[in-house]
Amino acid sequence: MIVKEENWSNIPLLHIVDETMENSKLPAVIFLHGFTSAKEHNLHYAYNIAKKGFRVLLPDAHLHGSREEELDEVQLSLRFWEIVLTSIEEMAILHKELKERGVQKIGMGGTSMGGITTLGCLTAYPWIDVAAVMMGAPGYVELAKAQMSQFERRGFKLPITDEERKTLLDTLAIFDLTKQRHKLNNRPVFFWHGENDATVPFEPTFNFYKAAKKDYEDSPERFEFYKDPNAGHAVSRLGMLQSVDWFASYLNE
Repeated sequence: MIVKEENWSNIPLLHIVDETMENSKLPAVIFLHGFTSAKEHNLHYAYNIAKKGFRVLLPDAHLHGSREEELDEVQLSLRFWEIVLTSIEEMAILHKELKERGVQKIGMGGTSMGGITTLGCLTAYPWIDVAAVMMGAPGYVELAKAQMSQFERRGFKLPITDEERKTLLDTLAIFDLTKQRHKLNNRPVFFWHGENDATVPFEPTFNFYKAAKKDYEDSPERFEFYKDPNAGHAVSRLGMLQSVDWFASYLNE
């Protein structure tokens, strides 16, 4: 297995591929890490996905990994949506580079913040062929409001005006999949979520899944949700392997 540190248009990433297939035009998977994590923390996903015959990109998100700045977790939390929106924008850059390299099919997935970003990307980019969302949330506006309320309950004064708050929520609505389910367009999407997740609540994502499942009446197998009754905010090995199998099933169509 080849693991290369690369920079694509100033986006630092790990590029993983089976050495026997390095020069082949393989389908690619972009896999996004979680909040306060970094690209190398998802190497177990990349290894297993690459073993299935895919090229894998693990980018560092804005303000994370090798792009880290001297911010504590509270300061970073206040910039959560800036990070997510930057990642959505940067996926277009990675897509352009992959296309120039002859890649025809592209999957995307991620854990926690990476799963949230993946769901936003599904509203923006029809070129995503397959997605795997681990502990993600499609309801950007609902989640942002809940985060703001939580900060305020903890005694923090948010450093934004009412006007800035409205602007942020209006921007997030553009990428809120709960408001535009048609953007799924029958693409294969797999969800994994622990029922005891205290960080990204289980219920809103599961409720979205149940509503959107109706849009997949002709091909229900393309839209699946695995709920782990014992898990909190951590993906099990089974969940990781299920996501790998999902990419293998649909990127080879």
